[in-house]
Amino acid sequence: MIIKVFADTICGWCFIGHHNLNLALKDFPNSKIKVEHVPFQLNPDMPQEGIARNKYLEIKFGGKEYAAPMYENMNHKAKEAGIDLNLDIIGKTPNTTLSHLLIILSEKFNIQNEMKQKIYEAYFINGQDIGERNILIKIGNDLKIDKITIEEFFNLENINKVNSYNSLARNKNINGVPFYEIGKETVSGAQSTKVLKEIIKRNLEA
Repeated sequence: MIIKVFADTICGWCFIGHHNLNLALKDFPNSKIKVEHVPFQLNPDMPQEGIARNKYLEIKFGGKEYAAPMYENMNHKAKEAGIDLNLDIIGKTPNTTLSHLLIILSEKFNIQNEMKQKIYEAYFINGQDIGERNILIKIGNDLKIDKITIEEFFNLENINKVNSYNSLARNKNINGVPFYEIGKETVSGAQSTKVLKEIIKRNLEA
């Protein structure tokens, strides 16, 4: 069975959903389940250098105070899942194209799940700029992918390929993430581990 996960690396709900899916999959150790990580960009028009966090919140929500209720809810759900987000130390909202590319590259080494986890942690826990090449190279190095391999993969052809996924998602009417295709079912939002287990079980038995 294939599980496709549409997610963005600056999406806190996607981080929570990623964590919950990993927990859910532990209940199916002997099942043949392949997880495919599909790039999605919440801000496809984001400048390559990103935008200062406060300016981004102003553009997106009208200011930090208007975003506060949503982020409080996100923090609450993250803590329920055992994740401590450090949203206040995030200084920039980055362009996520290169972070998606690093996840795609990591598939060649069968470490895409671990790579995605490290990228989420870098942004949401350590407040790092995951649009910055050197930071992504360091994350890749930590998982044994060398600098030259990463730099060669960060080419214009691959960048254009990642950006093309935006049309794929919109053609499927996916406007928010995380979004899952689990077997023959689809579900959106940071679902609980329990809900994800139920959907996986149902589709394995179908």
